[in-house]
Amino acid sequence: MVPLSAYLLLAAILFGIGLIGVIIKRNALIVMMCVELMLNAANLTFLAFARQQGSVGGHATAFFIIAVAAAEAAVGLAIVIAIYRTRDTVNMDEIRELREDA
Repeated sequence: MVPLSAYLLLAAILFGIGLIGVIIKRNALIVMMCVELMLNAANLTFLAFARQQGSVGGHATAFFIIAVAAAEAAVGLAIVIAIYRTRDTVNMDEIRELREDA
């Protein structure tokens, strides 16, 4: 049986990679993927604790997070596509302002 600390270490590494990606990267699609990685790290933590305690509360929370992440991905991708159509870029530095350059 795999110990709880191994799951928590893996979740911390995944969350750290996602956090570094959100901070460093400038491509909106990469940032969205890093946010998804952070959500999956949180899911892994909930599921590891649920397995240790033998409860289904962590599973329900993880399922809810998966549903929210799917909605976030759909809405985020729609926003990125709309920005790309108007600005021809997905670089976060170039799309900071919401108003169009006239």
